[in-house]
Amino acid sequence: MRRCYWTYIMASKRNGTLYVGVTSDIVRRTWQHREGIIPGFTKTYGVKMLVYFEQFDDVRFAISREKRLKFYRRRWKIRLIESMNPEWRDLYELVTAR
Repeated sequence: MRRCYWTYIMASKRNGTLYVGVTSDIVRRTWQHREGIIPGFTKTYGVKMLVYFEQFDDVRFAISREKRLKFYRRRWKIRLIESMNPEWRDLYELVTAR
């Protein structure tokens, strides 16, 4: 079975607080953010919506992409989100269907 890695962006609401992360299990990790299971930034700021993600076969590429996304300014991240998800829909259902 092929292992996948994900770089993702979570948001509190449209144009709200953003969080960039990387994971090997997008469904589990998104669920943890949504439920506030793990204390930290996303729980504190109510960041519960999966609004953007990219899939990689190599963890090194996923981590590199995460670092680049964190480096970019907020305006750039918003444009990136809106290029894939102009309505800022919560994409959790999309990843759980995979």
